Amino acid sequence: MEPVIDDLKAKARILQARVQKGDPEAQQRVRKLPELAETGEEALAGVVQRRHCLAVIARELGFEGWGHALSVLTGQRADDFGCLLSPPGASAHWNIWSASYDEARAIRAEHGGYLLAYKRHYFIVDRYYLETLGLDPDDADWDRMGRDWVKPREPSARSRLYAKLVARKYASAP
Repeated sequence: MEPVIDDLKAKARILQARVQKGDPEAQQRVRKLPELAETGEEALAGVVQRRHCLAVIARELGFEGWGHALSVLTGQRADDFGCLLSPPGASAHWNIWSASYDEARAIRAEHGGYLLAYKRHYFIVDRYYLETLGLDPDDADWDRMGRDWVKPREPSARSRLYAKLVARKYASAP
């Protein structure tokens, strides 16, 4: 299993424990799931399951749910990357969008930059965009990947960058 998956499962265990202890912030997070939105505070502790917490964490990372997150983060799915690489506020940076991977790859080859994915679209970004994400544009893993998130030369390099991105996302989380 990918280390990032193990880390997310651990975060889900912690979230579930916090909900069961009555932590208001944790309860608010799981209430974002439609099936738990109307559940009372007392009942929530007994109703919340690990699958709910995995779904919450996946959605917080920009995926449809845990299955989607699992398939993308392990490299099994390459047709919909979710929103993890395009968080709110990052759109102010320079980037070039494309609906075609081949076109995006050609643009990146011509202009440089880094090829990323948002759902079923592709975009080329500069180093400042990566810094906004919390990733080091000079990390050797970018070169190992060929600066291509979608079809990396070395998939394990993308896995390491996913782990860094997820760690950054939850660095300030309780």
